[in-house]
Amino acid sequence: MTDRLPRILLHAEGAVVAVVAVTLYFHEGYEWWLLLLLALAPDLAMLGYVAGPRVGATAYDLVHTYVGPVILGTAGVIWSSETALALALIWLTHIGVDRAIGYGLKYPSGFKDTHLQRV
Repeated sequence: MTDRLPRILLHAEGAVVAVVAVTLYFHEGYEWWLLLLLALAPDLAMLGYVAGPRVGATAYDLVHTYVGPVILGTAGVIWSSETALALALIWLTHIGVDRAIGYGLKYPSGFKDTHLQRV
């Protein structure tokens, strides 16, 4: 059990991030259709794989870390930008769902090699 605990915690962490982001999104009164429309937008970074596995993994990972949406969301709060905050919450939802179902950051050895598991 203890050898699986870090993986279980990472999946749970992703689920919590997704649930909290969606909860805040609707609490703020943002439009449901925008969430549906943009929910998979971060996966466009997979187009980097056209240039090879190293570029693809880098592009994917840059868009699938919490760094970008946390910075965007913080800027949205500081500068009272509803658009920035809504986009940050959608982005966080996407990453959280990915983590919850086992999609992690990619290694350049192959798209299926992630920091959470081989998918």
